Amino acid sequence: MNQSALLRPDWTPATVALMVLGFMVFWPLGLAMLAYILFGERFKDFKREANSAADGMFSKFGGKCRSGRGYNFTGNVAFDDWRKNELNRIEEERRKLDAMRAEFDDYMRELRRAKDQEEFDRFMRDRNNLKRNDNTGNAEGFA
Repeated sequence: MNQSALLRPDWTPATVALMVLGFMVFWPLGLAMLAYILFGERFKDFKREANSAADGMFSKFGGKCRSGRGYNFTGNVAFDDWRKNELNRIEEERRKLDAMRAEFDDYMRELRRAKDQEEFDRFMRDRNNLKRNDNTGNAEGFA
């Protein structure tokens, strides 16, 4: 079963049932479940940072803790070299994707700016045309 099947921060039947059950058993549990449903998506970065901090802290204990970032050596040099190279390749791909994401964000920001500029220019053109029509209309009325 995948990770997002039952308990994801959304109004699913499972989360609503757990919230109601939490309120019935002990009201702070229900309140905590409600907070998870409403604000759970915002805590993904917090969870990632907490996990990496815990991984860094527990990596000091050597091979007893398997961290995602640290290199726990298996004793097989060929496997350890292959694993290190693969992790480096994946990290390089992640950096490329991050750079592409930044370029796309810049592109979208520039596109929004150009659209805003075009709308503003259209507004100013229409406004100036309206003033010219009012001025010429008033001049004819007084003549």
